[in-house]
Amino acid sequence: MIPSVISSKPGALAPLSTALPDLPPSEDFTEWQWNTLLAIMDAVVPSVRRGTATKDNNQLSISDAEYAKMVEHLQKNVVEAPNTAELDAYLLERPSDNPRFQSLLKRTLVVHTSETARKKLSLVLFLLTTRVGSLILTGSSTPFLQQSLAIREACLDRWRLSYIPALNGFHKQMTGAAKNLWLKTSLSYYKISGFPSYPSDIERGTLFEYEFLKFAAGDKPEVIETDVVIVGSGCGGGVCAKNLAETGHKVLVVDKSHFYPTEAFPMTEEEGPVHLFDNGGSTFSDDGSTAVISGSTWGGGGTVNWSASLQTQGFVRKEWAQDRGLTFFETSEFQTCLDRVCHKMGVSADHIKHNHGNRVLLDGARKLGYAAKAVPQNTGNSEHYCGHCSLGCASAQKQGPTVAWLPDAARAGAKFIEGFTADRVLFDESSGRKTATGVEGTWTSRNSRGGVDGPISDRTVRKVIIKAKKVVVSCGALWSPILLLQSGLKNQHIGRHLYLHPVNIMGAIFKEDVRPWEGGILTSVVSSFEDLDGHGHGTKLEALVMLPSFALSLSNVAKGLDFKKLALKFRHASCWISLARDRDSGRVFPDPVTGGIRIEYTPSAFDRQHILTGCIALAKIAYVEGATEIFAGIPGVAPFIRNPEDSSTPSSPADDIDPGVTDPCFQAWLTDLQRAGNKPPGAIFASAHQMGTNRMSVHERDGVVDSKGRVWGTDGLYISDTSVFPSASGVNPMVTNMAISDWISMNISKELMSANGMSARL
Repeated sequence: MIPSVISSKPGALAPLSTALPDLPPSEDFTEWQWNTLLAIMDAVVPSVRRGTATKDNNQLSISDAEYAKMVEHLQKNVVEAPNTAELDAYLLERPSDNPRFQSLLKRTLVVHTSETARKKLSLVLFLLTTRVGSLILTGSSTPFLQQSLAIREACLDRWRLSYIPALNGFHKQMTGAAKNLWLKTSLSYYKISGFPSYPSDIERGTLFEYEFLKFAAGDKPEVIETDVVIVGSGCGGGVCAKNLAETGHKVLVVDKSHFYPTEAFPMTEEEGPVHLFDNGGSTFSDDGSTAVISGSTWGGGGTVNWSASLQTQGFVRKEWAQDRGLTFFETSEFQTCLDRVCHKMGVSADHIKHNHGNRVLLDGARKLGYAAKAVPQNTGNSEHYCGHCSLGCASAQKQGPTVAWLPDAARAGAKFIEGFTADRVLFDESSGRKTATGVEGTWTSRNSRGGVDGPISDRTVRKVIIKAKKVVVSCGALWSPILLLQSGLKNQHIGRHLYLHPVNIMGAIFKEDVRPWEGGILTSVVSSFEDLDGHGHGTKLEALVMLPSFALSLSNVAKGLDFKKLALKFRHASCWISLARDRDSGRVFPDPVTGGIRIEYTPSAFDRQHILTGCIALAKIAYVEGATEIFAGIPGVAPFIRNPEDSSTPSSPADDIDPGVTDPCFQAWLTDLQRAGNKPPGAIFASAHQMGTNRMSVHERDGVVDSKGRVWGTDGLYISDTSVFPSASGVNPMVTNMAISDWISMNISKELMSANGMSARL
């Protein structure tokens, strides 16, 4: 039964606070170490003064001639060009002068960095404060903090070019963090770049008014009874909740995250990663090679993904069915599941209006003979021209769990709890077999203002026990295996077989004002390279979300002034990803100290070569589409700068053919790109897709769940999310996840009805 608890409607409360509380520096860092860290950040994003050489050792200088070129560019290409005072303020700005930057950096270190990584950073910073350590790391016995900005910048370049992988990795992480956090908090950048805080021509919509159970303070656990408890409100959990509630079962959906109404969307780049994503925006693999990005909000990844709705491809279905024995994936019933979830979300490619970046993919692919197509969108059979959806969809057009699935579940009687962290699955072992009987967890209320920030003293914390006939874990491929391990399950496959679809990025600058933040984020795909090994492993080429802190922080620009100049060209930029269907996997496991996520994953040489092949194809596409500059997220590769005077001149009228990508200068640059390679730790990899950590299998010895999502060796416990994928899906995993969850939940319903002597109503 559901106890007498109070319901809250967040949409009816005062505007939700998304403010980030200030945090003290970690105890792992002394004041000297903290200031040294800020000095590194200032070397990545330096303060630059125009005119003759500055006498300030903490500034760089820019010549009057170079400054005049920047002014000319802005006046020609920016609709509301900044005046010289605004440009001067932008160039002079540095991270250490910005309290918001420092606050976000503290949060990143204290809350979102593992203790192991924090201690490693602390050691490096300590060495940089000493003469001996500084001599080893910088070549000078002067402590890093006392060196001039020009020398500090040279030290960064020395780390980038070092033969010591640890220094390469340190350079990548420091430069990436500095660029990312500065772009999120800069006092001048948004105005000078033209990037808007709200998408143009988007009418704000409204979301379903959810009612969430909440509890009074108490020393004893609150006890709730239901038929099915679903842990996780994302794409898997949302589909399960709708199906199970609509077939007459009492359903309770719990999530550690919180709901936000459209009034809070889109969040800023500063606040969004903290409130909408796991671990403040990303979790790095232990070797630092890969930034793993996963949603953590009400609706999970379906709230922050890019609307791409691709169905599972035939060669993947064949692999899962024939090579792994899961015959369901080659049946018409699975296709019915795919079609049913797509129909529910109004998935279509008929209403797409491509933005510049996606048009470049389609048009460039056509010119080069590559296969390309539009990517269907889950936008309710309507055009959705918004590039801000990764920070929350203000229009509520994207038919994710919060829009299309959970409201139906609520109308059918499902109940919800936000702010609930599941600690463990409960089992009854009296029969000699582990039978799931519910979930135990910790509920944390909102604060007195209805927000989710602030001290714990302003919030109620209560232990809650949920008794259920069936337990469905839908926490995603990172957290579902952690919950199983916390619950005492010993299956050797839990947490293993982690696939990430790792990507490298390629970017380009165009003469025209492309306004890259406008339009659907991912509406086209190039598929010519998806089967490079003959076994379904290769790479797809897709557009990247064009939020400045995401797109620009992944760029490989070595010098601080060059980075500031590149950032000024953002409104002329488009970026894309080369996304591998990885053959080789890693694992996720709990940190032994904090219990948080730890990821062991390094893109293999096999998968990296596929990604690099895609990067070369992306460069060619950008070239034939007229890019004036092309840059790669790969170390040691300077941007390609297009100079019309360098183009090949036909030797005779008969040879009067545009050389295109055979231009010798461009070919030489591609050779440099291939020679440099994309080997970690220098190369920048990212992942927004996590799969396989509780993989489905025909036999218990080969996986974690059976073909209907039941956890091997247990009764009443199911997994329904991307962690059950037998291998990487090769496409954006949302639709595959939903279709599998559709199948799993319908079978759970049949089991419950059979146990109750009811007729199936499916």
